[in-house]
Amino acid sequence: MIAMDRFQNRNLRFILWMSLIAALVSSCYNSTAGLTESDPNNSDAAIKYAQRFTLEKTDSSAILTVTDPWQGAKGIRQVYHLVGRDLETTGWKDTSAIIRVPVKSVICMSTTHVAMIAALGRIDAITGVSGAGFIYDPRVRERIGRGLIREVGYESGLNHELVLSIAPDIMIAYGIGSESAGYLGKLKELGVKVLFNADYLEKDPLAKAEWIKVFGALFSLEQPADSVFDSVCESYNQIKGFVQRHSAGKPDVLLGLPFRDTWFVSPGDSYPGRLIEDAGGKYLWYDTKSTVSMPLSLEEVFLRSLKADYWLNTGSAASKSEIASLDPRLQEIPCFNTGTIYNNNMRISPSGGNDYWESGIINPHIILKDVASILHPEMFPGYELFYYRKLE
Repeated sequence: MIAMDRFQNRNLRFILWMSLIAALVSSCYNSTAGLTESDPNNSDAAIKYAQRFTLEKTDSSAILTVTDPWQGAKGIRQVYHLVGRDLETTGWKDTSAIIRVPVKSVICMSTTHVAMIAALGRIDAITGVSGAGFIYDPRVRERIGRGLIREVGYESGLNHELVLSIAPDIMIAYGIGSESAGYLGKLKELGVKVLFNADYLEKDPLAKAEWIKVFGALFSLEQPADSVFDSVCESYNQIKGFVQRHSAGKPDVLLGLPFRDTWFVSPGDSYPGRLIEDAGGKYLWYDTKSTVSMPLSLEEVFLRSLKADYWLNTGSAASKSEIASLDPRLQEIPCFNTGTIYNNNMRISPSGGNDYWESGIINPHIILKDVASILHPEMFPGYELFYYRKLE
């Protein structure tokens, strides 16, 4: 059987900021008075997969436009002007959306932002993080331990004084809702530049990874960012094509765990659904569409799980016994007894940071190969899982 070479190489804490920002952003960052307007019809054609941002060059800046950067947002466009440090801007009427590049000091509010910066070799620029205990990268943890990177807190616990003392060029945030914008509003009033990253809303694995181009623009490392993405893209499509050519069937796949008696199911047109399809599987809810997770009863999921061949992404569970302790009824799912349960928690830091939710964003090709090798082990003899592990 054909085999492929091994690739080299927590949870996006999207519950962290459960409500966020519509009123703030529409008033704070949609205004570009006095600056060159971005024409969405002339956006950078080099953006191949991502749907939530565009980048285009002008004579004086690069224009970054982030579209609908939180769940439920409609028609929101945040326009940022990335301007060289040596360029004069005194004649510009509105400088609130200007970001001086290359940035030298960055606060990251998600571990995915840390991974993107690490991929460009610029962890030295990270001066603050939210949720230091969730960081996996040992180099970043070492800098946290030395006090070079500070924990700034989050939401109502955000340490405004510390953020001001760090004086970052940019804080990279993400939003889940359109409420509770007070703490970011205060940062705006205090002159802190906040850039919203919508990578978690992209539905294609390669679209998520393509956000490295935003970080490339921020650090004036556009060519290295393009090279990283092009390599990832080529590897991902090679694996996808290999699986499509050689798979004889599509195993049915169940995802997740319930929270109490509710199972929040990802829709079929989501990132997990696309990944399973590309890996040669059939997601149990492949035929559903939604912009948010679908809350279903445990009974509804159980009935459909009877046909599942594999059960993936079982939360923080490190063993089958932990799943059973959550709810004894879960032992009745056939995968529990066939031993086809795999979780994405192979790489965990001492403090509990899961690298799947960190470097996984820039390594979708490795995640794809992990999942494909689980669903079609005959195609990848000898392959060792990188992000996944089988639960015993």
